[in-house]
Amino acid sequence: MKDSEGVAFLQWALPRLRMRWPGFRKVRRQVFKRIDRRLKELGISNVTEYRSYLETHSEEWQTLDRCCWISISRFYRDKSVFQLLENTVLPELVAKVVERGESALRCWSIGCAAGEEPYTLALMWKLVIGPRFPSASLSVLATDSDPQAITRSEKACYSPSSLKDLPKEWLEKAFLQRLDGLCLREEYKTVVTFLEQDIRKASPPEQFHLVLCRYLAFTYFDEGLQQDTLRRIKECVLPEGALVIGSLESLPAPADGFEAWSEKHGVYRLTSSRP
Repeated sequence: MKDSEGVAFLQWALPRLRMRWPGFRKVRRQVFKRIDRRLKELGISNVTEYRSYLETHSEEWQTLDRCCWISISRFYRDKSVFQLLENTVLPELVAKVVERGESALRCWSIGCAAGEEPYTLALMWKLVIGPRFPSASLSVLATDSDPQAITRSEKACYSPSSLKDLPKEWLEKAFLQRLDGLCLREEYKTVVTFLEQDIRKASPPEQFHLVLCRYLAFTYFDEGLQQDTLRRIKECVLPEGALVIGSLESLPAPADGFEAWSEKHGVYRLTSSRP
């Protein structure tokens, strides 16, 4: 499809999916390719006909929604953010865990794609932070609405481009070269559990010391859905726990209960008092 046709189509369709066009501007061609494939499957020649099809086939909106899933990710994405987590946020959080006599630092990675983000946390813990806190352990729940992403995450094999930002010594210690790519050693996978779940519809029953929701809800969702998502996340953050969003994102106002830990890096702390 022509770019102008695709843009007009997304500007029409996204609000019906509770998503916002500005978030898709830079990644729109990825979505266009998926929509083009879907049109071929349906035998539809253009997006004008597809609009009519959507109006008469309500179940097709779910398929279009899946076409709009963006799965761009890599290990150690936003180096300065992970350095802040490594040097400040995680040590402070785990120190409080130990002080309270708890056994595990619990983290939740939302929209985990192929597992790059939660496995980065696992590497950071195993190679840097964990040895400093021998009485504590790490537990990471990683969720994504795409079952194929969960499958890729559990396999944990990656191309060099996904690992280009990772510290060299981490890469050398944690990955093995195999026919299907650079694969994470089993001992680094054990702290991460994957679950197919859509943050728009559900959240885990437990609470976490650290929640990461980067370049998902606060980039692609419309304002109302952002607020709904933030409320759902808030229920899952322990008092004095941390929420990390994308460094180019902002929390929807009012973000009651959250204060900036490092607004520059998109890191917020939930105050101990709840309404």
